[in-house]
Amino acid sequence: MFKKSTLLTLVLMLVFSLMLAACGPQREEAQPTPAPAETGDATTDDATDADLPAKPESLTMWVNDEESQLQAYEEITAKYEAERGITVNIVPFSMLDQLDALSLDGPAGLGPDLFFHPHDRVGSIHLQGLAAELEVTEEMLAGYPEGAIQALSYEGFQYGIPAVIETYGLFYNTDLIPEAPQTMDELVEIAKGLTNAANDEYGFLMEATNFYFTYPFLAGPGGYVFGRDAEGGYNIEDIGLGNEGAVQGGQLIQSWFEEGLIPRGITGDVMNGLFRQGKVGAVVTGPWSIPDYVADLGDKLKVTTLPTIDGKNLNSFSGVKGWFVSEYSENKYWATDLALFITNATNGEHYFNVAGEIPARTDVTIEDELRNGILAQAEFAEPMPNVPEMSQVWTPMGDALQFISNGEDVAEVLQEAVDQIAEQIALTAGN
Repeated sequence: MFKKSTLLTLVLMLVFSLMLAACGPQREEAQPTPAPAETGDATTDDATDADLPAKPESLTMWVNDEESQLQAYEEITAKYEAERGITVNIVPFSMLDQLDALSLDGPAGLGPDLFFHPHDRVGSIHLQGLAAELEVTEEMLAGYPEGAIQALSYEGFQYGIPAVIETYGLFYNTDLIPEAPQTMDELVEIAKGLTNAANDEYGFLMEATNFYFTYPFLAGPGGYVFGRDAEGGYNIEDIGLGNEGAVQGGQLIQSWFEEGLIPRGITGDVMNGLFRQGKVGAVVTGPWSIPDYVADLGDKLKVTTLPTIDGKNLNSFSGVKGWFVSEYSENKYWATDLALFITNATNGEHYFNVAGEIPARTDVTIEDELRNGILAQAEFAEPMPNVPEMSQVWTPMGDALQFISNGEDVAEVLQEAVDQIAEQIALTAGN
């Protein structure tokens, strides 16, 4: 059982900080404005009211259209309205649709002051010129994990304020697996003993053709997405998804299908349904699954780190979601102030209690055994690359994993994927 822990553990995961590098157009130098004076928890600057831009009557936020997230931000922004005297208009808007809409609505003056997005799109946000370069101080950012800050920066500019951090782990049913398996070999042996495909019973399931979830099994033996250059940024010409380590990981994944431990064509919906019915011992998924799993499994549900391979912890992908100030906002100072306020320690804890997402703070205590299992895995997690070229990785790797699940030669399939990624990156650069 995991003991009470704080988000300070995330610093361990993010200490190696994303150093980001990509080519992009030069932007006009932003005119300096006074940094926001307060975040809601403490004064961070001595700016007086006379130094500050005039307060707008209102600010608009595009909030991801999940009921619990909307509720949390409605409650948090009510405090902001009371303290600042600025009305906050919350517009429900799917996070994944916001960039396309902003590129159209922003120039027309119809967009938000703040929008919400995951860190792996920061490079694209930069290239499209959709987010403002934030005027923030080190003191203002002191409560956020350094790696989360870096994940929302690009080419030396801070574009986002961290709000949420997440990764995935091993969820298991103690009726079927009383103790958490420590190694992958141990989990495979358990799976062999519990699997009866004729009855839809399995010891271990995961979306093994989804690159997001399979990355740690490719990276564990030595695979990687992009190498690093001399400055610590990403070297997009060095793609490590077809090297010897990645091939070894791909062969491990293929063995799960060949041995009948994971059925071909498995989907997340099927996996979740069988696990909730008590027919699966363990699954790999993220904290978003906790509410549904708890509703069906109750106290039988546990969460732990991914099993080790050859004594090494596996590096799952981690993601940071944050708030961005629109480049088209006429109230960038106060929009930044709002972003800092809604993500401070007090409001981060409130957001967790209402929405259940882990706040990207080093000073918030999480008293939740299941989410502490995710935090334990987060210590070993690796932020997804946030360069625009990352968008060229997903489809070739998804196709490669499908071919691997069907028994095709792992080395050949992965090399083909690497070649496709390189070709697409070159074509995109040429355009």
